[in-house]
Amino acid sequence: MVEGSLSLSSWNIAAVNNNPFEYWITHNNDGYNKLMLGVQDFIEAPGDKDLLVSEVFTADMFRELKDAMIAEGWKGIDETEAEWDANYKNRKIISGFLKDKEIGAKRLASMPDRITNTINTVNEGAVCRPTVINLYEGNLETAAGWWSQWKDFMFTKEVQIKTKAGVETKKVCQLLEKIKNSKYPAITVAEEEISIPLQTLCQAIFDAILVHIMNTESPGTWHALKMSMCEALNKKKDDSTLSILSDVYGDSDVIFLQEVAATFIDKAQKTSLGSSHHILVPEKLDGKRDQNSIILAKKATFTVETVKEVTSDIESSFDASVPVAGGDLFAVTIDDVNGKKFVLASFHGDTNGLATLPVVTAVNSFVDNLSEPHKFLFGLDANTNVEGSSKILGMNEFVSHYLQLGLTSCWGDTPDPLRIKTTYNARTYLQPQLNKAIRSDEKESKGNNNPNDFILFKKADFQPLSVLKDNTGKKEYVEGMSFPTLEFPSDHGVISTKVEPVLGKEEL
Repeated sequence: MVEGSLSLSSWNIAAVNNNPFEYWITHNNDGYNKLMLGVQDFIEAPGDKDLLVSEVFTADMFRELKDAMIAEGWKGIDETEAEWDANYKNRKIISGFLKDKEIGAKRLASMPDRITNTINTVNEGAVCRPTVINLYEGNLETAAGWWSQWKDFMFTKEVQIKTKAGVETKKVCQLLEKIKNSKYPAITVAEEEISIPLQTLCQAIFDAILVHIMNTESPGTWHALKMSMCEALNKKKDDSTLSILSDVYGDSDVIFLQEVAATFIDKAQKTSLGSSHHILVPEKLDGKRDQNSIILAKKATFTVETVKEVTSDIESSFDASVPVAGGDLFAVTIDDVNGKKFVLASFHGDTNGLATLPVVTAVNSFVDNLSEPHKFLFGLDANTNVEGSSKILGMNEFVSHYLQLGLTSCWGDTPDPLRIKTTYNARTYLQPQLNKAIRSDEKESKGNNNPNDFILFKKADFQPLSVLKDNTGKKEYVEGMSFPTLEFPSDHGVISTKVEPVLGKEEL
């Protein structure tokens, strides 16, 4: 390669998902496919499996729930019981409850799930509600066993959490909040008044139905399967990610990462990557969303003493309408060991890619207006789609935009969107938003199967020599394979390219 050539990699390593069943994955256990297809068919066409709610969440369970809510001193218990008798116990579990759009619009199951699914505590770390759709490790393979654990968690367990007032100790049930009619108009004013006991009831019914489905479709085996998935997709996610980065992409001069948690950064510092690369992180890490863009710059190529973060300088030029959250963009100026000046930037775009064009424009403008010439390298999850619209950024629109700015990408000037896809995932039926569930046989046509990831640079400075994408951790990409997998821990593929200075330019 020409002197001054660089090896570049970019990867959205993906935030940790607390629900191992949320997305279709590729699993080496046939039991996984049998279970997930069984759940899909159960919900899509339940037939005589569409039992009454009271056959799954029983009258005895309701009485015990009522007693627990009375003990908390909650108001609206009688009204909630009236709702149970008149409006809930005789519904069908699938057609009348899980698929009921009104329950969804009122947030009666999704709101308490958001609050209690996984609680980050001061003293115990993450604690989970006894349900199918999180990392809860207790055995839920009987309805009675689930119910005992659920009641104890909601009404007995105390958690220490950070609040604006400091660290507070509360029972889990005390974390629930009223669902406001002013914010969610579907819920009536009368329902708002009893929304704490009513949402608790709906959460219990929701969890009971999921446990029933799992124990119907995979009796005696689904719990072990879930635990193996939790181990690979959550507990060992950071280790798997770091192994791929260090063992497969550790020779990269620059590695751009997105959706990085603060704990991951600490772990990376202690690996071989911490020895081989400067791990550059934002001065202000986003600790709430905990999804940060960072950059790894090879120590043999760049000098850390010259690093200056310029993120805020770029963000100050954004219009207020640009949907960029804290931690999405990270940019620095840095010199290489020969004194050549660079701007390195890493960015995670919003779901529809609406921030991508203004962010790329702003970063490029910043580079162009520096007092001294700088080379520009930019790794990003652009969240572009094969086909765009007024609400979604299409790949062709993005390519046209960066070409107009004098940029090109690792994929060249005329990439084929069907050949550079770096995602292949779709939601299953085991998550709270059934309207977003996609059938297994429709993952290709309806899932997130898009060309999301790019590495940009000035067309006048560099040209790509080679490029690859990887969804195996082995510098290979299997088309049509759902990921993450048990071996590959992200829902985005790695992209990697080698670039060399454009002929006729001053050598780097």
